[in-house]
Amino acid sequence: MKKIIIIGSSGSGKSTLARELANILKLPLFHLDQLNWRPGWEEVPKEEQRALAQEVVTKEEWIIDGNYGETFDVRMKEADTILFLDFHRLICITRAFKRVITYRNRVRPDMAEGCPERFDLEFFKYIWNFPEQKTPHIRKRLADLPEEKQVIHFRKPREVERFLKELKHTQKAQTS
Repeated sequence: MKKIIIIGSSGSGKSTLARELANILKLPLFHLDQLNWRPGWEEVPKEEQRALAQEVVTKEEWIIDGNYGETFDVRMKEADTILFLDFHRLICITRAFKRVITYRNRVRPDMAEGCPERFDLEFFKYIWNFPEQKTPHIRKRLADLPEEKQVIHFRKPREVERFLKELKHTQKAQTS
């Protein structure tokens, strides 16, 4: 695992998992929310998003968290490992709501400067509708990937915890 992408609904824990993986594997981390937004919640133009993603994936090692359909193909092509956080919508809504409370009117660590956390009904609708509107498309794209790509499909947070625990154990054994 040297080129990892982490995808899933907002609130699924992509950024948290990315930070933990970066710490365990000592890989550079790129949050798409930092790359694709400018201060004041101004979205970076799609062409620029593609150029930024292309620049990141040319590096030898990386972890990238985020969905952003405009650059999905660029990241999928270069990734050796895809981690899909496919959790129940209530888990994601609850986590997103907690995040809003925790970072209210402040910029969270994985977001672009000048984009403070905020409550937005459209955002919560996006999370609620993710299983019907986004997940089938993601699953199809994952199913169409070449066999050499490692796809790990997490359906419960417990599975992520187990994965991280095993990875820490493996890394510790390799460095001993």
